[in-house]
Amino acid sequence: MEVLLISSVFLVLMVLGVPIGTALGVAGVVTIYQFDLGIEMLGVNFASGIASFPLLAIPFFVLAGVILDRAGLAATIARFFELLVGKSTGGLAMVAVMTCIFWGSLSGSGPATTAAVGMILLAPMIKHGYDKSFAGATIANASDLSIILPPSIAFIIYGNITSVSVSALFVAGIIPGVLTGAGTVLVAYLVSRKRGYRGLAQRGSTMEIWQAFRKSIWALLAPVVILGGIYSGIFTPTEAAVVAVFYSLFVAVFIYRSIHWRDMIDMLVDAAVTSSVIMFIVVFAGIFTWTTSVIGVIDRAAELIVSIAPNAIVMIILIDFLLLALGMVLDAISISYLLMPILIPVLEAFGIDPVWYGVIFISALAVGQATPPVGVNLFTAANLIGSDVDSVAKEAIPYVVMDVVVLIILSLLPILSLYLPIKAGLYAP
Repeated sequence: MEVLLISSVFLVLMVLGVPIGTALGVAGVVTIYQFDLGIEMLGVNFASGIASFPLLAIPFFVLAGVILDRAGLAATIARFFELLVGKSTGGLAMVAVMTCIFWGSLSGSGPATTAAVGMILLAPMIKHGYDKSFAGATIANASDLSIILPPSIAFIIYGNITSVSVSALFVAGIIPGVLTGAGTVLVAYLVSRKRGYRGLAQRGSTMEIWQAFRKSIWALLAPVVILGGIYSGIFTPTEAAVVAVFYSLFVAVFIYRSIHWRDMIDMLVDAAVTSSVIMFIVVFAGIFTWTTSVIGVIDRAAELIVSIAPNAIVMIILIDFLLLALGMVLDAISISYLLMPILIPVLEAFGIDPVWYGVIFISALAVGQATPPVGVNLFTAANLIGSDVDSVAKEAIPYVVMDVVVLIILSLLPILSLYLPIKAGLYAP
């Protein structure tokens, strides 16, 4: 009866268009109250849901991304790549992908990357003859990498739920992120070659490329500073987030001189709003998860999965397709809190490494950011080009297929995810 109530309330609220975080929280609270599961635990769950040292990294990384965005660093990165490969077949499409890779590693947010890169490169791509829906789809799908490459907010959430080292997860995401990025570049090139899309009239001179590189070096160094400190063990991911804020301020105020101290209030407000939305979902998803645990849903669901899947590989592939389906209707954070408590005992039962599976899990969720009906990257891109989401989604199909191929490769080859964290001494299986 408890399972029926919590499921019904959640589904009804979702159908009515209630935000996912609110739907999760209300479903949990109603079930707790109706079956007297301990209404006094709400306060404890609320506090414990956000009283986590790893979660402190989220608002700092968000603030660093806001500062770098206001400083206009995405434009300097895009200009460097334009001069480097802009003349090639599909040059501007590949520039968009590479800019998304670097900008995503700074912002950690798919929609933020789509917006920042889209405002810079969509107009030039359309001007040079690229179909506007294809241009939007390219940037929307390349922005998926924002939650695979560090500093990924999704990895921070996963690490908080599973008690897995966030440092190890960050480093584990590098090779899969680069592999996914390479696949996205390949698709952009093949489609562009088929349609005859090109880039700039001529390649930049050696001097122009060098000057653009010098101008963008501070932006390109940002992920190196963050990851280098984590990789070498100098600081934790949370400390790295604070370093990222000070680095961003230094670059924006003293190097590029593109923002002033009076702009800090607006940037702090933007970061606070974005962080509050994330933490709102974290808190209410935590209440929902606690409730499902108390009424036995997690244990029964875990036992069911173990009984259905004959081995670990089959289980991983089945969950991959479940994640791809859920990613079409729910956001990554909500899916993490809905599924990971169920999957933790399943991973233990099959002896699956949690860091390896963390990369698989987040990579599958990344695809959902560019798939309808609620793919946030698609909506952001469609809004920027003034088109409907269906047109952008149609152009995104080749990218989604490539993402699924890479996901299957990651699901079959754990070494791709585990090599770097083990080599760095951040993780021992």
